[in-house]
Amino acid sequence: MIKTELYEEVLFQTVKRGATEISEDVREAFTKAIEKETSLDAKRGLRVTLESMDMSAKRENPLCVDTGWPIFYFKVGNDCKLEGGFVELENAARRAVARATEKGYLRATMKHPLTGYDPGNNIGMNIPDFTYKFVEGDGIEISYAAKGGGSECFGGTRHRIVAFADGIKGIEKFVIDSFVASARAGAVCPPSVLGIGIGGTANVAANLAKEAACLRTVGSKHPDPTFAKIEEDIYNALNSLGIGILGGGGDTSVLGVNVEYAYTHIAGIAVATSTNCMIARRASTRIDSDGKVTIMKSPMWFGDR
Repeated sequence: MIKTELYEEVLFQTVKRGATEISEDVREAFTKAIEKETSLDAKRGLRVTLESMDMSAKRENPLCVDTGWPIFYFKVGNDCKLEGGFVELENAARRAVARATEKGYLRATMKHPLTGYDPGNNIGMNIPDFTYKFVEGDGIEISYAAKGGGSECFGGTRHRIVAFADGIKGIEKFVIDSFVASARAGAVCPPSVLGIGIGGTANVAANLAKEAACLRTVGSKHPDPTFAKIEEDIYNALNSLGIGILGGGGDTSVLGVNVEYAYTHIAGIAVATSTNCMIARRASTRIDSDGKVTIMKSPMWFGDR
């Protein structure tokens, strides 16, 4: 049985890493973008941003002043035994978020949607958010991800129902138009990690898009060649527009494009976009049934992607 004291500390350390350290795949994407960038200003902007993120890790400071919504993804073995069960796991996650907020790794940005009441600890109705996936085994993999306010509120997430007659071209046009509009409005901070959900109901497509943006390894490809081609086509199209870092021009407007899908109703195709920030705040940790703790390089939410 995995003890409460152990998984609560792992939850806290995972939140801390997600708030202060970039993942290796994001670092690699930045390095490649710097190498291929032809604009000197954009190259300098990318380099300085990467240096700033490295400094955040050394000083254990937040990567960005916006530390985003606290979101947890739990990949749980069917035979996993947690002291206190899943109710206590969620309580421990709330305590970890409150502790991270108190220590300054998170800013207190979660408020009541109508009154503006601020509890000061990022804990409230349906926050943090919890998503579960059950798999074979007896361990648990904990992933923490945080979407920033800009990438979520002001155009970073959009959805539409596309007619079957419009097909892939209709899907791609909606995605490209959405990203251009949000970048033009200054609603997102390119270069972004763009997640796309195709199929299901509107909320299913939106959830898939967010998971694709937050949990897919940057640079990975969908195993289905049709969806991989959509990823490649949109990636090339967006990077050909010259939006560049923070919209100031350059060769890299997106670090990656990740598509996930669900079967859909014959009436139409729900399509959603979720634009993640360039720092892609996330961290993952595995706890085995014997108490062994392993820091994961990737959330592995979609298998090896």
